[in-house]
Amino acid sequence: MPILNKEEAQKLLKKALSYSKAEECEVTLRGSESGNIRYARNSVSTAGEIGQMSLVVASSFGKKTGTASIDEFDDASLGKVVRRSEELAQLAPENPEHMPLLEPQVYKDSITYVQGTAAMTPDTRAEAVGKSIQVCKDAKLQAAGYLENTTDFDAIMNSKGLFAYNTGTDVIFTVTTRNEEGTASGYAARGFNDVSKLDTFTATKVACVKANGSLGARAIEPGKYTVILEPVAVTYMLENMFRGLDARSADEGRSFMSKAGGGNRLGEQLMDPKVTIYSDPFHPELPSPTWNREGQPYEKRTWIDKGVVKNLAYSRFWAQKKNVAAVPEPGNIIMEGGNESIEDMIKNTEKGILVSRLWYIRMVDPQTLLLTGLTRDGTFYIENGQIKFPVKNFRFNESPVIMLNNVESLGKPERSISVESYRSYLVPPMKVRDFTFTSLSDAV
Repeated sequence: MPILNKEEAQKLLKKALSYSKAEECEVTLRGSESGNIRYARNSVSTAGEIGQMSLVVASSFGKKTGTASIDEFDDASLGKVVRRSEELAQLAPENPEHMPLLEPQVYKDSITYVQGTAAMTPDTRAEAVGKSIQVCKDAKLQAAGYLENTTDFDAIMNSKGLFAYNTGTDVIFTVTTRNEEGTASGYAARGFNDVSKLDTFTATKVACVKANGSLGARAIEPGKYTVILEPVAVTYMLENMFRGLDARSADEGRSFMSKAGGGNRLGEQLMDPKVTIYSDPFHPELPSPTWNREGQPYEKRTWIDKGVVKNLAYSRFWAQKKNVAAVPEPGNIIMEGGNESIEDMIKNTEKGILVSRLWYIRMVDPQTLLLTGLTRDGTFYIENGQIKFPVKNFRFNESPVIMLNNVESLGKPERSISVESYRSYLVPPMKVRDFTFTSLSDAV
């Protein structure tokens, strides 16, 4: 039952709405089926499957809204949850930012669902993990990893006649490889809608090369270095910036998009001209739903165009306040790249650092987007176009905005997953100058 098709979801939502006596009512229905397998020290430790579905009712009387949820779907339960939301609405204070529900919208069908991913079984997961474990055994390393596939659907309907439905699939894979002594480490992460693109064998080989290559790391002086960031490191560095493409936080002086003296930085040259960032629900490597949780349609939109701030997201309330068109938040994030491979970047580097991964990222200053964190799982010194030796990990203090002003070259974008948010992005490897390392770390 957790995965309903479009007709089944529409029928259930209509039934729930039929119980409503509110001035406005919106019903949201979500369901998912997922399976996972976890392993450590080259052995599977846990595996499981889970299915869940929930329905949320938001009832409004004027500017007062109450919300109730339920995971039972018989007629009595549907009536009960609608009445509960109406009771809560009557008790709620007025919301000064309340917006009326949207009228019916036009949506294109998304490309987020792949049947092969939805058809994954415990056997296919075990086979994929088995390849990873064997690679580590052959490399005389220990692997710890996680693989999960999910099929889900989202549907909304409101009392004004709006209806939207989307179904999608996703598979994520992460692996950390270490030697028996715990003195060398490598890492790889992959995420796709289409499981046929997932190659756990090759991903684990990359992690093993990093681990074996990082043995015997040397300490070098912290400072400003030219760095080559692999896509996983780029994802961790830029994720906070991607979350900051919001007009309200900028207008209220709370973000790196805030302008000195008030307002936002729309139209400003904020980054190097090599930097273009956009969203597109129909990108074949990173598709997204074609509507957001409010029912606003997504379309292809450029946020940063050749370094210039082209768009910011405006909620419906903030758009009304500022007398501009509402712009939904990005449904996905894609950063354009170039043609250089990481190997090419290394060959063209006189002196620098190759960074495989960043972790434990924390915000230091939201207004400049200054971040701190650590390198991890393979950090290497480059000299005269060659990797010379592994180096001990660094702590860094750097702003992605400053970093994107110091871009020297970009590679081909790759889909990369953040294990903090389990969200995927399409980002290129990049070479940047003057990246600030502030101290050494004994972490592997």
